[in-house]
Amino acid sequence: MAGRILIIDSVATNRIVLKVKMLAAQFQVDSCSTQEEASSLISENRPDLILINLSDNHEDRHEFCRTLKNNRDTGNIAVISVGVADTAAARFAALDAGADDVLPRPMNDMLLLARIRSLLRVRNAHQELMLRDGTSRALGFDEERSGFNTPARATILSNGGYGSKDIEQLLCACENLEISHQTLESALAESTPTKPDVFVVDGTGFAAGDQSLFQTIADLRSRPRTRLATLMIILPEGQPETASLVLDLGADDTVPKTASYGEIALRMKALVRQQKLKDKLRTTVRDGLHAAVTDPLTGLYNRRYLIPHLTRMAEQSRQFQREFAVMMIDIDHFKAINDKYGHAAGDSVLVELANRFRVNLRAVDVLARIGGEEFLIAMPGSSHEQAQAAANRLRRMISDTPFDVGSDFSPVNVTVSIGVVVDGLQPLSPGQLDGLCERADAALYRAKSLGRDIVAMDDLNAA
Repeated sequence: MAGRILIIDSVATNRIVLKVKMLAAQFQVDSCSTQEEASSLISENRPDLILINLSDNHEDRHEFCRTLKNNRDTGNIAVISVGVADTAAARFAALDAGADDVLPRPMNDMLLLARIRSLLRVRNAHQELMLRDGTSRALGFDEERSGFNTPARATILSNGGYGSKDIEQLLCACENLEISHQTLESALAESTPTKPDVFVVDGTGFAAGDQSLFQTIADLRSRPRTRLATLMIILPEGQPETASLVLDLGADDTVPKTASYGEIALRMKALVRQQKLKDKLRTTVRDGLHAAVTDPLTGLYNRRYLIPHLTRMAEQSRQFQREFAVMMIDIDHFKAINDKYGHAAGDSVLVELANRFRVNLRAVDVLARIGGEEFLIAMPGSSHEQAQAAANRLRRMISDTPFDVGSDFSPVNVTVSIGVVVDGLQPLSPGQLDGLCERADAALYRAKSLGRDIVAMDDLNAA
């Protein structure tokens, strides 16, 4: 995995050893001894991850780390504390300063590289979501992000029952956290209720190197319901090889069972925030993309969605040698409805008309609003006769039942004119697709010329 790493350590030997290891792992590496040098390097070549010795006696490295994490421009840089004493107090202080993990010396090289890969994987996914979120905001779908005030949910997954009371005791130190229990089997079942923010896997019941633990992590990462969940793995003390393997399999954090309550609380807080931010970004991106291709009034697809969809429909029609139909539909005398009953009444007619079309079309058909009172329907696998019959059925469905325009007025009669073109046996370029729509539009114009409330086919045969 490519990435740039910055090493901050006042001891030259430590810097050299770490740099050699990182270069051997194919990372780009910068190193320095002071915070001033580090700030300059961060400005010039933004690192993806920082390895920092927080035990330096000459500078307040904890405050430096805290400043990095609180800065909007640098807060997404992953930080691993190296070199601190292997004590509960030192580990807590490093995590409290914002470090994503603490690896005291002597470090296990396999675990160090696995942790780096894990943190870079999370950071890259976060950056991709932020990029898509930025695109949505550029399209005008910005949303103020609020804080994460709802209680977090953690589910303890144990091997064969509702045990793991010791782990529940550890998690009880976490504020605003709802704790539940599940077996590993039930967590993987698709019928299980909504996933928690964090799955806490009890790895203390597995022997060192037990393949079933690795299989569990792989299964959680492969199932649709759990593949995006955040995973914390609790392991016995002194199993760096097991920790490195589960990190490479997709775990977000590994914690020794001997960790202090304070350390567990800090790690859980960081994981919950990470998960909630990912969920919110995914929701924002999904909603933004949905808004970009749908009409806000009727909820139908818009022209932006329609053109690539028609392109794919044309390709499939050619592949399977089946025709497809395009209908251009316009509400007759719609301006008169707006003028007489008001624009709110006109909007209600548009919404109701869209709903009627929706329930009278097949799942494979696509319905879009492409103008004020103009709609388009594309129907794959439709011959000339089938398209003509369907268009007349839709036309009658509109004209036979009056539309409600508000309590102050009686329901009004609404009619539509429809132009239909059938094509699809020849390959179509985007320009030719425009021509196809123009042919349907010309047929629509002919329907209006013939008196409205009519279906006109592209071959000049009116029904």
